Amino acid sequence: MEELMQQLTPNLYLYRDKFYKSCLATAEMFWKAGLIAGVIGLMLGILLVITKKDGIAPKPAVYQTTNLIINVFRSVPFIILLIFLIPLTRAVVGTAINVKGAILPLVFGTVPFYSRQVEVALSGVDPGKVEAARSMGSGTAGLIFRVYLREAVPDLIRVTTVTAISLIGLTTMAGAVGAGGIGSFAINYGQNQNHPDIVNVCVIVLLIVTFVLQSLGNGLSRRTTNRGLFPRRHSVKEKGGQV
Repeated sequence: MEELMQQLTPNLYLYRDKFYKSCLATAEMFWKAGLIAGVIGLMLGILLVITKKDGIAPKPAVYQTTNLIINVFRSVPFIILLIFLIPLTRAVVGTAINVKGAILPLVFGTVPFYSRQVEVALSGVDPGKVEAARSMGSGTAGLIFRVYLREAVPDLIRVTTVTAISLIGLTTMAGAVGAGGIGSFAINYGQNQNHPDIVNVCVIVLLIVTFVLQSLGNGLSRRTTNRGLFPRRHSVKEKGGQV
């Protein structure tokens, strides 16, 4: 394997240890920032849906405030956001470089996008099902977990996949300003040193990761749509009278 790598990508072979470390750094940025942004984005998306004017718990002040904050951070290009958040990043984690310094900006860059995606996914739930559950005595928490989240599983998987792929791009962009990872490796050892084989391999790796994420998301989405990871409980009548 190393002999083949040395023949096809001689420059990458010279820096193979740094390349492996860069891949691990990108993976670390991805899962740490993705986990935090996923939790916060999901919560904010739910908050937007339930507090809007026709939501199940309308609170105009909460909705408008959350909506404004999300719009502000969504409108700022990520590269500018990285620079803008340097003082906050240093105050929170002690540094604004390397993987440690990239997590906070990545979260700020991902949360607004994901929360909007979650809002769209949850807004697609049939209002009739929401009203039916409410008429049977379900409270706000019950409506969120038993109706909104349950019914929107396929759409949530799709938007999570889109967000995950977008996050891969953000980690690469963060590498351009000292965060490390594949983006930084491609620029410093590929572009700056005129080593096209390094750039080509980095592009191929990112394409493979994107393809795997998209395929996984599509598969899970189809499974939950057709067969359902969370199947509905059929009534006796739906089962033809059999218990």
